[in-house]
Amino acid sequence: MFELHDAQPRAADQLLKPMGGLLSECTPGVREILELALSGEEVSRKQGEALFRCSPRELSAVMRAADTVRKQRSGDEVSFVVVRNINFTNVCYMGCRFCGFAKRKEDAEAQWISMEEVAHRAQVAWDRGATEVCMQGGLHPDLPPTYYRDLVLAVKKQVPNMHVHAFSPFEVWFGAHKRKMPTKEFLLELKDAGLGSMPGTAAEILDIEVRKQLTRNKLTTEAWVDTIRTAHEVGLRSTSTIMYGHVDGPSHWAAHIDLLRSIQKDTGGFTEFVPLGFVHSESPLYVEKAIPGVRAGATMEEHIKMHSIARLMLARWIDNIQVSWVKLGAQRAGDLLHAGVNDLGGTLMDESISRSAGADFGEELTSTEMVRLIRYAGRRPVRRNTLYERLEDFDDHEPVDLGTLKPRSHDPIQFVRSVTGSRVVP
Repeated sequence: MFELHDAQPRAADQLLKPMGGLLSECTPGVREILELALSGEEVSRKQGEALFRCSPRELSAVMRAADTVRKQRSGDEVSFVVVRNINFTNVCYMGCRFCGFAKRKEDAEAQWISMEEVAHRAQVAWDRGATEVCMQGGLHPDLPPTYYRDLVLAVKKQVPNMHVHAFSPFEVWFGAHKRKMPTKEFLLELKDAGLGSMPGTAAEILDIEVRKQLTRNKLTTEAWVDTIRTAHEVGLRSTSTIMYGHVDGPSHWAAHIDLLRSIQKDTGGFTEFVPLGFVHSESPLYVEKAIPGVRAGATMEEHIKMHSIARLMLARWIDNIQVSWVKLGAQRAGDLLHAGVNDLGGTLMDESISRSAGADFGEELTSTEMVRLIRYAGRRPVRRNTLYERLEDFDDHEPVDLGTLKPRSHDPIQFVRSVTGSRVVP
């Protein structure tokens, strides 16, 4: 388990302390907010910001309150989905300063995978037990107007029962302009082709000033919100995300979560909330010091706060809080199962975007690794589909892994030993 600093007890140790004792260590303001959340009342934007500003001494109480609300809202199950990521092109000229993934057409590393290859990769994923392909790519200037529709059609023709989870709001905005269609008409075309749901990425921080620094505000907050609302209106559900740990802070985080909550109250279209910590090591934003004062990602304390406070603010509205193991690593992801998290995301099979920014936690966790990590945290593993419908629990059997797509530096048993530092959990 992680340790915040020498004076801070380990995450698992907090489970042994009574809630009352943890609350007694808080200031009256923080204690009042946590008691409000524990009673089922809504945590306001202002109160959420106050929690984000809480002291390290109060963090254990915030974390424990989030875990209590998680149990109330989601029980003791932790879910995951078997999915393959397919990033069909890395060519993009949008110039987002945080992105280490984008290349220009003439770059040696530039890629644009054929539709036939994308469909083939979807077939391989299906044969390995995947129920979803997640497809996103750069905004390649040469994409034909019907490219996004045709890509969905190609995958659905090859694997008719595969759920296609694809195209961020930025891609939808780009595709609608290419197609010369209103957003709603474009999304209906994609849905008719077989699009099942959308990733709610490209949100970064839904704040004008921060977006100007990160992306020159090319996809405005208003455009992101309008696209998501329209997707929900036509029956396409989506994830919701935040990217934090760069030039942002507590006021931005609380406002972002509050905005997502307001959308959810109107549409009910979000399936989950996924905090995405900024990966800095290969990001131009950090490496080139493109913005003065940019940070080297979030601290562990901030990771705990983000997942915990999201759980408290979104309770009753978005009850699936996911941790990104590819951003934080399996050990931290496992620890955050004690901080309000009830979902470990996807097995991925391939992962390019975080890796391009410098993440080094691998490209795949197998179902076996997911299940054993969840069990080690004392929770019940469940395999789900994209829309959080339960597919399989593992109370009386182990997952069936069909090998991995790429050479691994570990086998499942050694992986669990490395994460837990102890015996393999049966």
